[in-house]
Amino acid sequence: MRNFNFLKAGLGFYTALFITFLYAPFVVMGILSFQAGPEGGPQFPIIEWSTYWYQHVLGIAPPSRVAPLPIAEALTRSLTLAFATMVVSTVLGTLTAQAFRRHFKGSGFVFYLVVLGMMVPGVLLGLGMALVADQVGIARTWWGTAFVLHVVYTYPFAFLVMLAIFNRFDSSVEEAAWALGVPPGRTFRKITFPLIFPGVLSAMLFAFTLSYDEFPRTLFTGGSEVTMPIAIYGTFAVEIHPNLFAFGVLTTVFSFALLSVYGLLMAASVRRAKTKGIGVQEDIE
Repeated sequence: MRNFNFLKAGLGFYTALFITFLYAPFVVMGILSFQAGPEGGPQFPIIEWSTYWYQHVLGIAPPSRVAPLPIAEALTRSLTLAFATMVVSTVLGTLTAQAFRRHFKGSGFVFYLVVLGMMVPGVLLGLGMALVADQVGIARTWWGTAFVLHVVYTYPFAFLVMLAIFNRFDSSVEEAAWALGVPPGRTFRKITFPLIFPGVLSAMLFAFTLSYDEFPRTLFTGGSEVTMPIAIYGTFAVEIHPNLFAFGVLTTVFSFALLSVYGLLMAASVRRAKTKGIGVQEDIE
């Protein structure tokens, strides 16, 4: 019993240490983002508190020697690229996982071929794609070559999420619909998809987040029009200013908002599934 209590205390300490390590950078970044402007780099302790750098990020602060972050164009590219990657990767991952519900010849080879996209280092994959594009004469763009690599990278994550969902799926529900003469396409829309929708949401969140934060693959294949991670790196490599910390706080808040929307959609999906249960015959007819 004493050993068990010691183990619980040890796990509790490790969890607290992990959470501190995870969120401490955000706390430090948040504190430094409230220092006064328009001059100077990061300083601690804060001499004067201000929201100047948030105004600087949003473009409503008076001009200063600190160059504004290229948020408008770079952020638009990142969100567009992440959304397109999310849609394609989720659709491909769902369809591939659906195919793996039945064993077929060469399924093991296809599985490892799909998963290989998340195992190959991003630097090597990006460099290889850049070399191939140059040899073939294809222009490197964020909406072309970078988009292809983003899909290659996020598609395996969506596939693994949906594969886990289908492994827990009760196929007898589909078989009952087929016995009633419902076509496979309508069965998937009316029965299968509503039941796997929580997994689809998870796959979408994975793909969107991974694409939005992706750096090495985009660095080699994105071309001259940079996305947000590359723009931040370019600014950070020259000189550190508190506007980066302010933008980091805003980005983190956006991430938490995205997670909140995901949680609400997940809860609504679970409630809908519990309410409907298996009585889906009315939706089919």
